[in-house]
Amino acid sequence: MRIALCQIDTTVGDFAGNTRRIVDYAQRAAQQGAELAVFPELAVCGYPPEDLLVRAAFLDAHDAALAALAASVPPELDVLVGCVTKNTEALQRGGRPLHNAVAYLRGGRIRIVARKTLLPTYDVFDESRYFEPCRAPEANFVDLRGHRVGIVVCEDGWNDELFFGQRAYAVDPVERVAQAGAELIVNLSASPWERGKEEFRYRMVAAAASRHRVPMLYVNMVGGDVGLQFDGGSLAVKSTGVACQPVWWAEQLVVVDTAAPWTETPQWPGLEAMQHAAIAQGIAAYVHKFGFHDVVIGLSGGIDSALVATLAVDALGKEHVVGIAMPSAHSSDHSLEDARQLAKSLGIEFHVLPIEPLQDAFAQVLRPVFAGTEPGTAEENLQSRARGTLLMAFANKHGHLVLTTGNKSECAVGYCTIYGDTNGALAPIADLWKTEVWALARWLNRDGERIPQRSIDKPPSAELRPGQLDADSLPPYAELDPVLRCLVEEELSVAATTARTGMASERVAALFAQVQDAEWKRSQYPPTVKLGKRCWNGRRMPVSHRYRER
Repeated sequence: MRIALCQIDTTVGDFAGNTRRIVDYAQRAAQQGAELAVFPELAVCGYPPEDLLVRAAFLDAHDAALAALAASVPPELDVLVGCVTKNTEALQRGGRPLHNAVAYLRGGRIRIVARKTLLPTYDVFDESRYFEPCRAPEANFVDLRGHRVGIVVCEDGWNDELFFGQRAYAVDPVERVAQAGAELIVNLSASPWERGKEEFRYRMVAAAASRHRVPMLYVNMVGGDVGLQFDGGSLAVKSTGVACQPVWWAEQLVVVDTAAPWTETPQWPGLEAMQHAAIAQGIAAYVHKFGFHDVVIGLSGGIDSALVATLAVDALGKEHVVGIAMPSAHSSDHSLEDARQLAKSLGIEFHVLPIEPLQDAFAQVLRPVFAGTEPGTAEENLQSRARGTLLMAFANKHGHLVLTTGNKSECAVGYCTIYGDTNGALAPIADLWKTEVWALARWLNRDGERIPQRSIDKPPSAELRPGQLDADSLPPYAELDPVLRCLVEEELSVAATTARTGMASERVAALFAQVQDAEWKRSQYPPTVKLGKRCWNGRRMPVSHRYRER
């Protein structure tokens, strides 16, 4: 059978736009001789729809769009598309009112042929809030042109006990449909990217194809949705190899023949290439899906703002990026020079707005209430907040969005100023550890200096007081980041973190306390482009609590 893998970018709630895209790809699939076209999970409404699913009007619009879609796809083409359907047993047996489902479209008719069994409730996922699981995954079948096709949806493929070493759920839907006689298994997915996930997916799908001795088709969404970035990477796998090279970070239609030999070995991009693509896609998707075109970034001369500006240029084009340097009385000469050099290298609009007059004005106004105190954190933070105010004013006046420049290491320990350098609509690198920031900057400079080398090499500093360095209050980032990975991403204990990293237990406990104390800041941080585990709303800690670990 000739099957089209339709890797598309959808937008949540854009029923007209999503329908047009599906129809367009279905027509192209038919023109290329496909007998079946497969689209991603919840492609009709976009993923993740979240609490829009509790709105009756949203569900009515979804059903109308699905009906219009069925009437518009080529009548000779079989189509499998991710959708929402009502749980018809909810009134009699209870349960959630909806299913995450797959519709089979043919000749203007709609038939629901599969319902998702495994509903993830970890990391960024919360599907059991809305959906009722399928109780009989072995019934998720459709007979197409003499072939028995088993259907699973995203998480349904992530519970192979032999592959993972254990099961997270009681049922393995892939195993169930294989045992029920599937000649081909199709997985409709909306699987967001994180470090290493593209290769891990392939190994998982290939293991299932080999174990069950059936071809496996994995069709994944591409595109951005605020913090989540869908990388595509759709696969057609047999035990002998793949039918074609997966494509990442772009829409794609490829037709594969299940009767042909599949012998290719997939090629993998490097980590920095994937991180670059994920962040660039995240910036572009956030800006464009909100109806904007341009961004503004505060350029300090340091590595973080330099990296964000470079990524923004790659995402939007240099004509849509503005950099503003805002030197203070404590800014070094090289900071302004490096900011100016970066703007010149990138070809972006650049302005210099000194904040010393604002510092003086703040000092004058605050003199009565600051009398008798020594200069300290309050005065330092006023500099950051003055800069944040200038960036927001520029953005409001010219219709731009502000991009926040903080990284994950600083955010984790609260090394940022709330309502200052945390201002912004999106935090593109807030899921990059500081050591990864440097690595990505060097990768971007691999063919020539885009980011000034001095911005990469200089010791990190907020420059809020004379001679200030990050190292004054934090361990070197090469030592800090492994500890934070243990505490934040793996939720290891202080003792386990000490054993793994070799850092003194007292220092680890102090850093853990910093992480806990900084949660109120992180809860107010802008949306973050997800690159790994436990990012943004994927790490759900109480803002107010008294738990500390010794």
